[in-house]
Amino acid sequence: MTATVTLRPAPARHLLGDLEHHPVEPRSLRQLGPNWFATVMGTGIVANAATLPLRFPGLRGAATVVWASAALLLVVLTVAFVMHWMRYPETVRSHRDHPVMAHFYGAPPMALLTVGAGTLLLGRDVIGLGAALTVDWALWSVGTALGLMTAVAIPYRMFIHRRIEPDAAFGGWMMPVVPPMVSAGMGALLVPYTPEGQPRLTMILLCLAMFGLSLIAATVTTTMIWSRLVHHDLPRGGMVPTLWLVLGPLGQSVTAAGLLANAGPSALPDLYAKGLMVFSVIFGVVTWGFAMLWLALAAAVTVKTTRAGELKFNLTWWGFTFPLGTCVTGSTVLYSHTGADLFAVAAVVLYLGLVAAWAVVATRTIRGAHTGPLLRPMPAA
Repeated sequence: MTATVTLRPAPARHLLGDLEHHPVEPRSLRQLGPNWFATVMGTGIVANAATLPLRFPGLRGAATVVWASAALLLVVLTVAFVMHWMRYPETVRSHRDHPVMAHFYGAPPMALLTVGAGTLLLGRDVIGLGAALTVDWALWSVGTALGLMTAVAIPYRMFIHRRIEPDAAFGGWMMPVVPPMVSAGMGALLVPYTPEGQPRLTMILLCLAMFGLSLIAATVTTTMIWSRLVHHDLPRGGMVPTLWLVLGPLGQSVTAAGLLANAGPSALPDLYAKGLMVFSVIFGVVTWGFAMLWLALAAAVTVKTTRAGELKFNLTWWGFTFPLGTCVTGSTVLYSHTGADLFAVAAVVLYLGLVAAWAVVATRTIRGAHTGPLLRPMPAA
């Protein structure tokens, strides 16, 4: 990485305005950015979250088809992204140094982790358990390594390379620090398949450490976003969907805590396994409550922006999908541990909202990619 950047400081809300109004370069891959991997995240979570407390006929089959679509999309985007890095290094550097786009380098590792988990949960019906485990281990390992890199590199560059404006905080700041939380939850699914003894113990402790890493970093970031909303104007219309990204670490932390508690008996002494289960329920219910508060606030701001005619479509709309999906999985895990109908109902209602949001956003994305507006040049800062 270079020691300096040429960007002049600019609030995120102004940059989105440039993104929305810059002339379009139709159907060009030159501007393909890491934010495109949010499409894989949003599609994959629709599949993974289908493990609801209530069973619906055909749901698992439909979820498997969606998982396969997410896996195919991941392959296509990965190939395109590698070609993009080779052909347009100057664009890659501009994305890396961009105060908005740089944060979305957290999307590729989460896309890998999401598809990997879906392979174990759903893909095993198609390719068998052995092959599913091989794929999941590979995607989890690469996704975790990349996620830890983004959790360090992006905040580090923010610390030393830029003067951040007081109103610059936005939901996208969550993207680099959430991947380790996704690794913690998805890694919990692999704990029972890890060799017994030190390897299994190391695996669950590593997942718990990543849980803490991401939880504390996300908590700090949430306070900055809350402060920005209190002390400054609401974000521009194009940035409003990023407020939903705060739900990501909230819902995913509830999910991860519950899944780690499930894996605890196979890896930890009885005392710690029972303690982890108690922690997962208490932490999960408390955090779920705040997630519902943030969901209500984000929805209210979104409705207000929509009524004002300012909510124009762009890729930030994928923020309506993955974070909401983590609330579905978190509710499902809480139901499995408490038996409370509250969480079963919440999981089903939230999942219906997730599917509706995904259908709208996916349709608009396909249309935008075909006509060109989603592949437009980044603005000069």
